[in-house]
Amino acid sequence: MNWLGVQAIYRFEMGRWFRTIFQSLISPVITTSLYFIVFGSAIGSRIPSIDGVSYGAFIIPGLMMLSILTESVSNASFGIYMPKWTGTIYEVLSAPISSLEIVLGYVGAAVTKSVLLGLIILATARAFVPFTILHPAAMIAFLVLTAITFCLLGFVLGLWADSFERLQIVPLLIITPLTFLGGSFYSIDMLPPFWRTVTLFNPVVYLVSGFRWSFFGQSDVNVGVSLVMICVFLALFLAIIWQIFRTGYRLKT
Repeated sequence: MNWLGVQAIYRFEMGRWFRTIFQSLISPVITTSLYFIVFGSAIGSRIPSIDGVSYGAFIIPGLMMLSILTESVSNASFGIYMPKWTGTIYEVLSAPISSLEIVLGYVGAAVTKSVLLGLIILATARAFVPFTILHPAAMIAFLVLTAITFCLLGFVLGLWADSFERLQIVPLLIITPLTFLGGSFYSIDMLPPFWRTVTLFNPVVYLVSGFRWSFFGQSDVNVGVSLVMICVFLALFLAIIWQIFRTGYRLKT
C-alpha cells in the first residue's frame, strides 16, 4: 500500500476544502440554523412532540442527514471531476498508485469533510434545542457509514459526469427530494397507509430512521434493516467503482 500517495491526494483535497471554507462549511451551518429557526420554532410551536420527542429535537437527525448526504455527494464528485476537467487525472493514473489508493485518497478526504460537517451541525443544534443521544457509538457508526456510502456515490458521479451541470443533477434532483420525502421532518407513521407503503421504497427513509434511532431509541423501520440497507448501498457503489477502473469508463478517454 502506497500510503504516501494516498496521503498526497488526501492532503491536497483537504487543502482545497480549507481554501473554500465559507462555501464548504459555514454556508451549510447557516442553512441548517435557518431550518431550525423556521421548522423548529415556527412549525415546532404547533407540533408539541412526536413519539414523546420535541419537534425541534426530532428534526436534528433529519437535518444532519440532509446536509451530510448532499455534501458527501458534492464533495466527492467535485474532487474527482476537477482532475478530469483540467486533465491532471492522467498524472494521477500514471503515478505508482493503485485504483484502491486513488479511491482511498479522494473518498477519505470527502468522508472527513462530511463527518466534520455533521459534528459541527450537531453542535449548532445544541444552541437551538436540548437533546440527548441515547446511543452515541451507534450515532457515530451511522454517521461514518452514511458518509462513506454517499461519498462513494459522489465519486461515481464525478467519474460519470462530463460537465459541471451533470454534477448537480443527482444532488439537486434526486438526493435532496428523497431526503425531504424520507422522514427528515416527520415520522412516516403520520402518513396514510398507502403513502406510508410508497415511502418505504425511498432508500433515504432507512438512513434517516436508523440515524434517528441512535438519538432517541425509536425509528420508523427496524434499525437492523437500516444497517443492512447502508451496507448494501456501500457494496453496490464499491462494485461500480471497481468496474469503472477495470474498464476505464469515462476515465481514460
